[in-house]
Amino acid sequence: MLRQTRHIIVGIIDFFHKPFARIIPLQTFRYLACGGSNTVLNIFIDFIAFHYIAHEQDVHIYGNVNIAPEVVAWIIAFAISFPAGFMMSRHIVFPESNLHGKIQLFRYALTTVTFILLTYILIKVFTFCVPWMHQSLRYTIICIITAVLSYISQRKFTFKTIEEEEDEVEEEVVPD
Repeated sequence: MLRQTRHIIVGIIDFFHKPFARIIPLQTFRYLACGGSNTVLNIFIDFIAFHYIAHEQDVHIYGNVNIAPEVVAWIIAFAISFPAGFMMSRHIVFPESNLHGKIQLFRYALTTVTFILLTYILIKVFTFCVPWMHQSLRYTIICIITAVLSYISQRKFTFKTIEEEEDEVEEEVVPD
């Protein structure tokens, strides 16, 4: 089923890539399509969770511990969009990666946490350095920066392909 789903999604993305083939490499286009659709999914789930699960109110956890509805919505959206993003990156954008799945997942989680922190830092820096710039424009610039860096880190780190060198891999013969 995963193979069929991948085949359908890749076929759709590749069809829409044809007009852009001269200016955007296929892998980059697939990354934009998967990342964009995952972002839309994240925003949609966040909206549903905020309005219909948290009911726009703090969620009581235990004792005096409450979580703001924005945070609850973010946690729920993240719990769905994180694995969806990993699966799309692994099977659609970077299927040629020969790293073990557990290593890919660990690296994906590591880069995700890194980019959450980087986004927070950039929000603070932009707010302090360019307070006159409209918040939406600042955030758009931050999203572009993190998307470019995320693509590079996923291509070069999370889902990289390890070249197997035959010269280095020699079997040792152990005498009896």
